This record gives sequence, C-alpha cells and structure tokens, in this order.
Amino acid sequence: MPVGLRGAGLAVIVTVALAGCAATPAPLRVEAVVTTAEAGERLAPLAVTELPVDSRARGGVRIRLDPTRRFQPIEGYGAALTDASALLLTALPARLRDSVLRELYAPTAGIGLSMVRVPIGASDYSPAHYTLHDGPGQLADTLLAGVVFAGEAARVELLRQLRRAQPTLRIMGTPWSAPAWMKTPPRLPGGTLREEAMPVYARYLQRVVRAYDSAGVPLALLSVQNEPRHEPPDYPGMRLSAAQRARLIGGHLGPLLSQLPRAPRLLEWDHNWDAPEEPLAVLADSAARRYVHGVAWHCYAGDVQAQDSVHAAYPAVATYFTECAGGDWAPTFGDNLLWNVRTLLIGATTHWARGVMLWNLALDPLHGPHLGGCTNCRGVLTIDTVAQTVQRNEEYYALAHASRYVRDGAVRMGSTLAGAGDSSLVQVAFANADGSSVVLMANSAPAAVRVEVVREGRTVVMQVPGRSVVTVRMGAVRD
Repeated sequence: MPVGLRGAGLAVIVTVALAGCAATPAPLRVEAVVTTAEAGERLAPLAVTELPVDSRARGGVRIRLDPTRRFQPIEGYGAALTDASALLLTALPARLRDSVLRELYAPTAGIGLSMVRVPIGASDYSPAHYTLHDGPGQLADTLLAGVVFAGEAARVELLRQLRRAQPTLRIMGTPWSAPAWMKTPPRLPGGTLREEAMPVYARYLQRVVRAYDSAGVPLALLSVQNEPRHEPPDYPGMRLSAAQRARLIGGHLGPLLSQLPRAPRLLEWDHNWDAPEEPLAVLADSAARRYVHGVAWHCYAGDVQAQDSVHAAYPAVATYFTECAGGDWAPTFGDNLLWNVRTLLIGATTHWARGVMLWNLALDPLHGPHLGGCTNCRGVLTIDTVAQTVQRNEEYYALAHASRYVRDGAVRMGSTLAGAGDSSLVQVAFANADGSSVVLMANSAPAAVRVEVVREGRTVVMQVPGRSVVTVRMGAVRD
C-alpha cells in the first residue's frame, strides 16, 4: 500500500540477559529485525534471548562467528539516481522529498544507504536521449573545451542533499554512450566508439569527473561503459570489446584521470555474470590493469559465482555489484525479497562484493518515466507524484536489512553454519568498526527454524520465521 515513509518499523536496541545462569558477564546489547515474505512483518523487532556462556546447541541451526577471519571491506549499499528517479523526487513537495531522502540515506534516522549510481548522460530511464557534449564536435579536439552540465542541476542538488544526510556517500558514475559524433554509426543507440575518438572520449569523461567535483559531489567510482556487450536499439548504449576497453583505459582514460587531484577509482565491465572472460581479458592487459580498481557486475544473465573466477585470478582487484532490477515479470513480494537477499545481499557479498547497488531508486506507478528499454521494471520506491505518495517495494526492505546495520568501515567476517539440513537458510556476517557484529540471514523454507548465533563464547537464540529475512546485530563484547 502507498505510504509516506514515516515510521519504518526500525528495531530498538534491547539488552538481553543470560537465561538460567547466576554468575553472568555484562548483558549483551542485541538488535534483531525480521521481514516476512507474506503480508505481515516489515523490519519488525524479533525476540532474542541470550543463552548461558558456552551452552550446548539445542537443535536447529547454529551460526558461529569468527572475528579473526576477515575478508573484503564493505563500502555500502544503494541504487541508481536515474533521470526518472531525479524527476520524481524533485516533483515531490519539499518536506516529503527531504523526508524520503533522509529515510533512505541517513545512517541513524534512516536505513543508511551509502552508495548511489548516476548515469553520465541519458539511460533508458530518461525523458530524452542526450549526452553531456552532443556537439558538433571534432575528433581532433583532444582538449575538449568542456561539457554541458547545466542540465544536471536537479540531480546535483539531490546528490548534495544525499551527502548532507549521509556523510560517507560514495557516488558512482557510468556512461551509457559516447556522444554520437564520436561513434560509428553516429547515433546514441547502439554502435561503437570510433578508434580515433578514444583520446577525445577520454577527455570527455575527465571533464565530466571535474564537473561533478566542482559541483561538490565528487565521483568516488567511475565505470568505463554500462553493459559493453549490449547494443540497445532504442536507448543510448554502445558496444565496447575487451580489447577496446583495455586500449581506452590503459592508453587514454587511466593516464588522464591520474592527473586529477581527486580521481575516481575505475571499474571495468559493469555487465552480467555470464561473461567473466571479458573482465579477465582487460585485466590481462598490463597497461590497463594498473588503472583498474575493480570489476562491476549485473544480475541479468549468468550466476553470482562468476565473481569468484575474476577474484581468484586477480585478488587485489575489488568486486562490486552495481545493477539489478525487478519488475512485473516477477510480481510476488516474498519471492522477490528472498531472491534479492539470498542472491545479492548475501550471495554477491559472499562472492567478494564490497558494495551492492540496485537499478532505479524510484519509478512511478507506470514503471517510468522512460524512453526505450524496460517497460515494466520496478524501482526501490514507487512514487506517485499526483497522489504524493511513496511506496516501499521489496527491494527497499532487502537493502535495508543490510544498510541499516552494516556500517561504514565494516568488513565481511568468517562465519560457519551447522545444523541446516539443506540450503534453505543462508547467511553472511560482518564486523563493524565499533566492535559490533551483524548477521544477515534468509530462510526460504516454509517452516520456522531455531537459530543460535555464537560469537566469542556468547550465544543468542531466536526463532526465524519461515520465508523471512532476519538481521541480527550483536554489540561489542566488553569485559
């Protein structure tokens, strides 16, 4: 049902005492929240009990945390501020818009999203097709006087508001297409970058980076091309082979960005799991590899385990998950909630992702506005600007179960699962910088399961409902 983003059902911190033990250490501060697949609980408090120190397992599932095993740092969670999302948010009354942005990105008053992806130029979720230098232009003009940034004013203002709400905000920029005059054929949908245009295109992207920096919303990450194996027929996009991307990065864009006092970190690929050989080919080029910070992945084909193959070959190269959308083809809230948490929030993270972002931050009830591309995609929010209502979708709750509790500076930590007879319950664990631990779990079985979480001799127990997502945050252990 449409609601106005007030009262998100965030859990209060509770202190649990040891059950049935006389001489006890200090009580442990614990939060637990649950969202059920069927109608009912949405980020609702879940009862938790602490068991006596070193108690034996009493059936069900036991998750044992190992704070000594630490993996990748976590940079955050978020979605894309497309033209569609920006238009809808800007159209809301100022007070409601401010409330929405704080709820999404404030680390304590909201759900604490901390990443946002912005298209450079138009995507399919734009009312018109454009880039930031639509010409006329000359390929010989490698200095490229500037970019047309005035049209980005509304998006920039929203980004400024997000930065005020979330001081650790990380902004990722992604181009959908080079300007048409740099391409063959010379149009925004489809085609590819002309070889002789590489120097001027690299300069174009450098100018965009500088424009965002001058506006006070610097890009932390920049991918080279959105979905470079796809040539869309009806919205901006272009094919760039692995060899082309390697030449662009190693010979042009990487060296230009390195001249900037505050350069974004470059991400390669930004496409699906079904072709890990593509980023592997770019990373095999030593000239390109020196400038590549990480590899970005999408969900629309392949399997999340593809992320492992690139990490295994190049463990120093970071992994990010940067796009996935649900839509009318999968209309069931509970199935979508569980899939997003199991596959993306847990799966992509288990397979080395430092950040997880979904597609549109907001769309309207007609799945737009858009010009080409997906006609029935769903946003994290659905905004009706006529009724002035905002609806949280299943993607909102999936993100919130991680972003509200996994804080800036967290790392993925070791955790082992025992007693789950099948794969119905999956989990991932994090260590926050303040000493607290977070476990995100999803139970896809119809029946509830008793779950114990053990950390350094302290055990908490809860009943995880069937077909639900649960987050548990255990406070720092203090003597």
